[in-house]
Amino acid sequence: MANKTFFDEMRAGDGSVRDAYIDVANWLDNLPDGQLAVKSEEAELLFRRMGITFLVYGRQGSNERMIPFDLIPRVFAASEWDLLSRGSIQRVRALNMFLEDLYHNAEIVKAGKIPAELVFNNDYYQIQMHGLDVPGGVYTHIAGIDLVRVGEDEFYVLEDNLRAPSGVSYMLENRAVMMRLFPELFADRAV
Repeated sequence: MANKTFFDEMRAGDGSVRDAYIDVANWLDNLPDGQLAVKSEEAELLFRRMGITFLVYGRQGSNERMIPFDLIPRVFAASEWDLLSRGSIQRVRALNMFLEDLYHNAEIVKAGKIPAELVFNNDYYQIQMHGLDVPGGVYTHIAGIDLVRVGEDEFYVLEDNLRAPSGVSYMLENRAVMMRLFPELFADRAV
């Protein structure tokens, strides 16, 4: 098996707690033994009661699953959030420009950067939109950008969800459940 490496969100290379995670580390250190397991069961019960599940479709039909949920919050320093925010805004702006081009002059296709059949034979390409000017050039108003951190201030985009980012509702429900289970963790923080 290959030697796998990962970026530790909470701890620096020397084992010290990163500044952004000091409060979370202190909170974890002060939790009674077994408390995370108890709260995890409570969270699952809450999600089931609220019907916050999703279906995974496969050969044998569909299978209902719980939404992925981590009791330990992911924390970003202000500088990291600034980087992610600016990068996400830039990315969505570029995606809107890409869609504007596809539905107007298709310069990216003409330049051979993307094969025409990949665009124009795609089930999601809407020929009715060709030549249509949308307000402000905004084709996508909500974007779910899935990120993974691979290093200090280094993130990769796994995918862009532009159609109907259902994960937005899961994220909001995750936050509501976390605040219900651990109000002390959020009481003094600007989240």
